[in-house]
Amino acid sequence: MKKAITHILAGREKKITAEETVRQPLPHKDFRFANPFIVLHHMGPEVIEPGQTLRIHPHPHRGFSPYTIILQGEGYHKDNAGNDEVIKAGDVQWMFAGKGIMHSEGPTAELLQKGGVQELIQLWINAPKSKKWDEPFYQSAKADQLPKVIIGEGLDFNLASGDYEDKTGPIKNFSPVISIVGKIATGKEANFKAIPGYWALLYIIKGSVNVNGQSISQYNLLVFEKENEDILVLAEEDSQVLFLSAEPIDEPVAAKDNFVMNTPEEIEQALTDYKNGVFGTLNY
Repeated sequence: MKKAITHILAGREKKITAEETVRQPLPHKDFRFANPFIVLHHMGPEVIEPGQTLRIHPHPHRGFSPYTIILQGEGYHKDNAGNDEVIKAGDVQWMFAGKGIMHSEGPTAELLQKGGVQELIQLWINAPKSKKWDEPFYQSAKADQLPKVIIGEGLDFNLASGDYEDKTGPIKNFSPVISIVGKIATGKEANFKAIPGYWALLYIIKGSVNVNGQSISQYNLLVFEKENEDILVLAEEDSQVLFLSAEPIDEPVAAKDNFVMNTPEEIEQALTDYKNGVFGTLNY
């Protein structure tokens, strides 16, 4: 049976640095979290002029995983756990911050030198309480390592994480998180299936789609009921979407600045630890 839409959350512009603005449908004033999905940021598409300087400089994280999906362009990640990697259009990366890490991110030096278009989605995926103090780790996957799913004429979807249609995405997590990104041609329909009891979300990256008889334009995030399993998405024009589904983490969430923990006291501790140099240093 079809899953009912419970929330339609518009991506509002949010300034995250002096230079960078993103669209943020989650968290939203009408709906805070779909734990483990804490944040969804859509950056771009942004035209980078040749010779431009653009970088989100070193900053700390604790308790969750920033998960980046590159849609256009290419990004360079560096952290003080020794990870140093470039990801390009169609690639994904997952950095588990664990007990604490410093990292920086932004377009590659080559893209800044030559110019081009940069577009990405970054999700904040919460970790269960039992894992928040684990050692940080980093993982990434190239576009050609992502299995094809929901195969059909006018459909092009890649599975980045989780199990779907007897296939497994390369990005691993502590609890089941399914992430599928891809394109639907005008007039074609994609049928997404979510496990009953799991969160299910659909973000319209580009274009316009019809879901349950409702026309939904780009930059909107749909949150569905946990009951039932079918989500039918008909493209009203060439569209690109991100489907997310996950087993709920039924634990308290305290989120502030760059930290996602379980209590306000743990957030204050993270702020103090950063101030006192516990997270270490990173120069880039």
